[in-house]
Amino acid sequence: MLGLTNLGVIHTAIALIAVGAALVCFFRYGGISLRTSTGRTYVYTTVLTCLTGFGIFQHGGFGKPHALGILTLIVLAVAAAAGRGRFLGRWSPYVETVGYSLTVFFHMIPAIAETGTRLPPSAPAFAHPEVPEALALTGLFFLVFLVGAAYQVWRLHSRSRPIAVAA
Repeated sequence: MLGLTNLGVIHTAIALIAVGAALVCFFRYGGISLRTSTGRTYVYTTVLTCLTGFGIFQHGGFGKPHALGILTLIVLAVAAAAGRGRFLGRWSPYVETVGYSLTVFFHMIPAIAETGTRLPPSAPAFAHPEVPEALALTGLFFLVFLVGAAYQVWRLHSRSRPIAVAA
């Protein structure tokens, strides 16, 4: 199916669940957090996506996708630690929020590359993952991440300010 191995099909299905959970978190809660069941679903399926991705070597040995998986796991760990503790002080909620949002952007990188080089089956949109159009689309998703993260930080900051009491 579309040149995917059995592991590739499982990996893709898990990744789609993760992205769906992320979207629900953004629209329902304004961000991803381990304090919600949907947030936990996102984090666990993202970890599984990374782990299953390590077994996919269709483009040779260890490569950029594997490095991205390792980076994703590191960012998830930092975001989870920030959400559970206060080791970063007042910055903890910001690191948690931006960290999880960054991992959603990380999902988009292989999604663009793999989808664009496989669909439509008769004439894929991209000849290879690093054509200018694919890079531009990745840049667009990065811009969406930046705007979304800025909005989330603004929301967190506005909630942390004390409410003024009229005299």
